Amino acid sequence: MFSSVDQQEKLPKTCYIKMKIDTSLILPQLPESLSQAGLQFTVATEEDFDDIMAMSQDIYGGLDYLPTRYTSWLQETNRTVILARKQEKVIALESVCVIDDGETMLVEGLRVAPQERGKGVAGVLLRFCNELVKSKYPDVKVCRLTRDDKLGPKDFQKYRLITKQGILLVRFKAGDLKLRLAELGLVGNSKPSSTPLPVRLDPSALQQLYLTTDLMQGVLPNATIIQDWQPYKLLANNMDILMKKDIDWMVDDESKPTVASLCTFPFRVPIGDDWYYLNIDMFGKSLELVRQQFVCHLQRHTNTLNGYVMCQMFLEPVLWREMADFCQKILKVELVKEYAEQCVVESDVI
Repeated sequence: MFSSVDQQEKLPKTCYIKMKIDTSLILPQLPESLSQAGLQFTVATEEDFDDIMAMSQDIYGGLDYLPTRYTSWLQETNRTVILARKQEKVIALESVCVIDDGETMLVEGLRVAPQERGKGVAGVLLRFCNELVKSKYPDVKVCRLTRDDKLGPKDFQKYRLITKQGILLVRFKAGDLKLRLAELGLVGNSKPSSTPLPVRLDPSALQQLYLTTDLMQGVLPNATIIQDWQPYKLLANNMDILMKKDIDWMVDDESKPTVASLCTFPFRVPIGDDWYYLNIDMFGKSLELVRQQFVCHLQRHTNTLNGYVMCQMFLEPVLWREMADFCQKILKVELVKEYAEQCVVESDVI
């Protein structure tokens, strides 16, 4: 999700690991720096939920996804949720799961209790996971991170840039947007469009387009599917993971796609009562087609909501300004923050 640098010690959004759910976390030998850190590491359980939520208050500006996903995370066979404890109290969390046919490690949900931030806890937890993975799964090759803070020279000494997207964050009342979209019609503009409506892909069409053709190679950034901060290579195993999620997939044309998008189903976030979060990942450079798919996703997923919505869209950086103007001037929704970037970087697991 979207943390700020000030809130979370410049924590990475995502980082990628080969991991298997275990009932214990036993390393042959911890490096001295970790063994002297005074932390204990355990696998999270349902009973830890309240402690985790207590340390996560106000994280990501009230847009934390973990309350909604925690239970399902514990049930995923390719995921382990790891806790760091200090004097038996939960002070940090990291979720680890397998992607890219087991060659890449993914870390999500990284968070540190407020009183422990700035003390290097996140780094210790990351190093613990790295040592655990190397000990148990020596074939892991790559660690990837998805970040929204500004990368500096030191970052590029450690990481390779895979791709980047602009981040457009808006908020609105669902009922107001429904009325506004009714005024505009289905085309996402106040003028009629000659462009055919986007195509929603069913599972069969999705597999066909993404895995059996090379048509998406030129649409996706660096041939990478980025879904809600998680970058996946175009592999059958990854598609199996993605197809288990509640996602709407769209393209402008199945036979010759130029714009594609993925939209999560809305879920509640703890920013306040009746607040929902909607995540849209958009790929392609046609402004008209991006607008069209954006509006189609909004119509489909906010039509039955009562309350407020924070909608975050990731798109080609060159389209950000015009899409921000479209949101403010045409859709009449509020722009929450100015331009920011989502950067996917990677480093080798050594």
